Amino acid sequence: MVPRAKGHSFLFMPRLLHALLPMALLSTTALAQSGDSAVVKLLEPIRQSHKLPALGAALITSKGVVTSGVTGVRKRDTQIAATVDDLWHLGSDTKAMTATVIASLVERRMLTWESTIGGVFPELESKLSPQFRAITLTQLLSHHAGVPPNVDWSFIARGNKPLHEQRITALEIAGSNPLSSPSGTKFEYSNLGYVIAATMAERVSNTPWETLIQNAVFKPLGMSSCGFGGTGTVGKIDQPWPHSDNGSPMASNGPLVDNPEVMGPAGTVHCSIADWSKFIVDQLVGESGQGRLLTQPSYKILHSPKFGGDYAFGWLVATRPWAGGTVFTHAGSNTMNFCVVWIAPARDFAVLAVSNQGGPAAAAGTDEAVAALIQMQTRR
Repeated sequence: MVPRAKGHSFLFMPRLLHALLPMALLSTTALAQSGDSAVVKLLEPIRQSHKLPALGAALITSKGVVTSGVTGVRKRDTQIAATVDDLWHLGSDTKAMTATVIASLVERRMLTWESTIGGVFPELESKLSPQFRAITLTQLLSHHAGVPPNVDWSFIARGNKPLHEQRITALEIAGSNPLSSPSGTKFEYSNLGYVIAATMAERVSNTPWETLIQNAVFKPLGMSSCGFGGTGTVGKIDQPWPHSDNGSPMASNGPLVDNPEVMGPAGTVHCSIADWSKFIVDQLVGESGQGRLLTQPSYKILHSPKFGGDYAFGWLVATRPWAGGTVFTHAGSNTMNFCVVWIAPARDFAVLAVSNQGGPAAAAGTDEAVAALIQMQTRR
């Protein structure tokens, strides 16, 4: 999830947002390694430099994973190695998946990109302001709806109602308060906006978001490792353990060591590097007509900013010389894990990196990891 609310709070990659800088690699031996030894050799000095428990990365083309590796341990101060098959928390990189789910419903004519909250929930007219009722899916998915970043998610989750009811409660709370800005006028990154968009999808399909994403994304792409919430069995170091931004292991692990489940559409998916890569491949080739989930025009919509800025639907869109033009990128964190992905369609490759720690050190480490793999690819 997005731990900060100012600007592009999901992005901690200043160097990559401007250019790739040369990076000196230290000569060292990995404490624990998994995957391609060449990738591990790149990652281990980066992991040590930023004092991360584990660091993983992958280089991907339209044919799938070219190479990947993981170095470090599942939990600090243990010798239990993280592996390339482990599950990693994706945080706000879930948003691109949620946008894809909604695109699938638009293609089925169950929604349109201009569907409004009021149009989907006419029975809530008396509870929602006219301005809130007029908010569209496009505004929600572009972070231009004028809704706040979050509501009191823990309070909403306290009653243990079904998740779709919790999400409607979040919608009602947001709709009973003034907008922070007129819809369509200002970029304001919002987890709440994605939860509301998913709640609209739940209503028109009569299906929970958790089932929608399984049917629209995970199953068609064979992403069998995907799940929701924190990773691992409580008390067992059988998956990467979450670590705070200062590098300390969290007191516990498991599915509930995450943001509340109600926030799922904004960022609670976890999966293996290989399975996340399957989704990235589909996004990489979608605009060329080779995507498996959507039609070619739908991928173009997902990747196109709508309000003159640089944020599309779950993707920040920019241009980079090393990419030969346009790139799509996003980072994600629930404050206890961190990941980032960059897609370069013109050069037919993408890179991603993951860590089981949150905060600036993890952001910098994953930044350097993807830079190293970009250099590996562009120097071939």
